[in-house]
Amino acid sequence: MANLSDYSILSFDVYGTLIDWEAGIIAAVQPALDKAGLKYPNQHVLSVYQPLEKEQQAKIPDMAYSKLLATIFPTLSHNLGLPKPSEDECRIFGDSVGYWPAFPDTIDALKRLSKHYKLGVLSNVDKESFSKSNAGSLGGFPFDLVITAQDVGSYKPDLRNFDAMMKRVKNEFNIEPHQILQTAQSQFHDHHPAKKIGLKSVWIERPGAAMGNLEETVYDWKFDTLGDMADALEKEKLRK
Repeated sequence: MANLSDYSILSFDVYGTLIDWEAGIIAAVQPALDKAGLKYPNQHVLSVYQPLEKEQQAKIPDMAYSKLLATIFPTLSHNLGLPKPSEDECRIFGDSVGYWPAFPDTIDALKRLSKHYKLGVLSNVDKESFSKSNAGSLGGFPFDLVITAQDVGSYKPDLRNFDAMMKRVKNEFNIEPHQILQTAQSQFHDHHPAKKIGLKSVWIERPGAAMGNLEETVYDWKFDTLGDMADALEKEKLRK
C-alpha cells in the first residue's frame, strides 16, 4: 500500500499528537515555579520531567497515569529546586492531564479524517483522564475505539499495548494490521514499537516538540501537523 487513502483506521497517540502535553505539563508546574520565584526555559523543565515519567512507567506499569504524575511530582519539584509539595499539590498536578489543551488544528483535522478512516485512540493515560480530555479540549469527539494504558496494564512502548489494539481492531471492525496507521508524535512511544510489531506509521512531528524524540526516526509518512495530514489525504483522494 503506497497511499494514505489505502488504510482503514488511524490509531492515535493523544498526548503530544492531538493534545499539547508539553504546554500542559509546563502550565501544571508553573504555579510552583511562580510561588518559588524561579524561572526556567520550558525545555529544561521538560528535560527534567521526561526521565521521571519514563522511569515510573517502567517501574509500575499498571499505575494510572494521573496517579503516576502525582507520584513523581515531589521528585520533579526537588530536581527543579522547588519546595516539597503538599499531597494536595501533587494531586492537582496529577489531575491536570485532563485539562491539557488540544493543538489548534486537532478537532477540524479529526472531523476531516473521520470522513475516510475509523479513528482509534491508543493512549498512555488512564480512562478518567482521557474522558476529561475528550469532554474538554477535544470537544467530545466520537472516537470509534479507545484503549488506554490502564486498560492494558502497561505503557507504550510496550508491544502489549499495540497487540491489544490490533486484536480489538480485528475483532470489532474486521480490519487487519496492514490496514492500520499508527499516527503519533513520539518516536519513542509509538513509531519505533509500531515498526517492531509491523505497523505502518504517520509521524505528526509537531516541530519544536522536545519529548518522545529519538536520534533515529522511523516512519512511513511525516507531517508537521494533523491538519497537514488531512490536507494531504484530501488532495490524494482528488487525484484518484
